[in-house]
Amino acid sequence: MDPDFLNVFTQPAALNQFLAENVIAQGEKKKLIKPTSSNNPKLEELKLLLIDWINTTLKEEHIVVKSLEEDLYDGLVLHHLLEKLGSLKLDVDKIALTEKKQHQKLSVILEAVAKCLQLEESQLKWSVESILTKDLLSTLHLLVAIAKHFQPNLAMPPNVQVETITIENTSRGLKTASAVEYITENKENLEAQSKDDAFDELFSRAPDKLDAVKKVFLQFVNQHVGKLGLNVKDIESQFADGVILLLLIGQLEGYFLNLRDFFLTPASTTEMLHNVNLALDLLTDGGLLNFSVNSE
Repeated sequence: MDPDFLNVFTQPAALNQFLAENVIAQGEKKKLIKPTSSNNPKLEELKLLLIDWINTTLKEEHIVVKSLEEDLYDGLVLHHLLEKLGSLKLDVDKIALTEKKQHQKLSVILEAVAKCLQLEESQLKWSVESILTKDLLSTLHLLVAIAKHFQPNLAMPPNVQVETITIENTSRGLKTASAVEYITENKENLEAQSKDDAFDELFSRAPDKLDAVKKVFLQFVNQHVGKLGLNVKDIESQFADGVILLLLIGQLEGYFLNLRDFFLTPASTTEMLHNVNLALDLLTDGGLLNFSVNSE
């Protein structure tokens, strides 16, 4: 077992209790909030705010939520919440008593949420199974997304983050990985995004300054790929096949890409897209890209 996983727990009894409460079958993978993050004051503040928001919203329905984990998993509260906030009429029973009925009910509800929020399946940070199994991390992500969409003025505390641990039950034992995950907006990322918006404004309002910006970028690129005997003269055309981008990433990160992993002289659109997708994957894995980019 990974030592980092064991270090999360100060007492052996805590480890035993954690594994007992979070049964992970062979071949299954789960992402959970570390016990060390459960007493995070900002996390508690967010939980209390969401509970108060739900109770205020559903006051006329005489619904009172006391625990996000225990009171939302069966879909009843979520059903009322969507009907109240989005005026949605969902074709499901108000009360689902069996696990099968609860699963069916949650499927309809979460499908309606994804449609309202215009989210693709790959963007969802929750699932029917995670909500049904009272997973707090998934429940928080779901509620924050609903609140941001239907009540954007709700004053949620920013930068709420938790330490997570992903546990995979393999044939060789428990494999784990730790990470930090944001539940509410990271202000630093928002500030960086606002800087990106400045480029959009530059394109639309000050096209005369684009040439100066391009020259700065070209100097930066050539400073690094020049070490490989390359020279970039045109950003639009020479970055299209992904080769320069891959070589630039390798130079900046201090490694060489195996020539078998990409096409050095791509001969088709498919090979060019392969290169660009590989570059985007490398940037994402390195934590340098936190928004989606269309490789085409």
